[in-house]
Amino acid sequence: MPSVTALTEAVAAGKRNDALRLTQELLAAGIPPQVIVETGLVPGMSIVGERFRKNEIFVPEMLIAARAMKESLKLLEPLLVAAGIRPKYTAIIGTAQGDLHDIGKNLVAMMWRGANFNVIDLGTNVSAERYVAAAREHQAHLVGISALLTTTMPAMKEAVLALKAAGLTGTKVVIGGAPVTQDFADEIGADGFAADAGTAVSLARRLVGEAA
Repeated sequence: MPSVTALTEAVAAGKRNDALRLTQELLAAGIPPQVIVETGLVPGMSIVGERFRKNEIFVPEMLIAARAMKESLKLLEPLLVAAGIRPKYTAIIGTAQGDLHDIGKNLVAMMWRGANFNVIDLGTNVSAERYVAAAREHQAHLVGISALLTTTMPAMKEAVLALKAAGLTGTKVVIGGAPVTQDFADEIGADGFAADAGTAVSLARRLVGEAA
């Protein structure tokens, strides 16, 4: 009998081929796709996020683990869609208007997907209006905005203020990036600040009401 725990370990170790094989074996054994995601993949990416937060691993290792997770999801997502099963929470993510740097944003998006969030990635250079429109269209529970340049922080502030003014009940706004601080998040009215991708996962779960 294949082990869900083994899948968790394979994802955490970034063993892409093992993750794919174990996912196939679990499906063949009759384990529901949703169970594989919730008890296999999500715990694996949680381990990765915690290790990253503690500086036990770095960006390359996190990317390798995310690729292992993606291999499993390629098999599972069509089955989940066919069964009408969707992640419970939806997140919008992008970089502030004027900012084209997306490595940090991409890492957070991967980690949120690994935590079983439905992530809508708007890409880079996203205007305040696009954040509001996307959050409304997708009924987002969370909006993440990233900035690497201090010169784009005013645009980040504009986006946060626009999202708050739009009256999107239940939508929380998280910001992050190299020049961003908790003080800045407090100043512009963001609901949270994440210093790294690992912290972004625990913060996102707390803001939407899940146990971290």
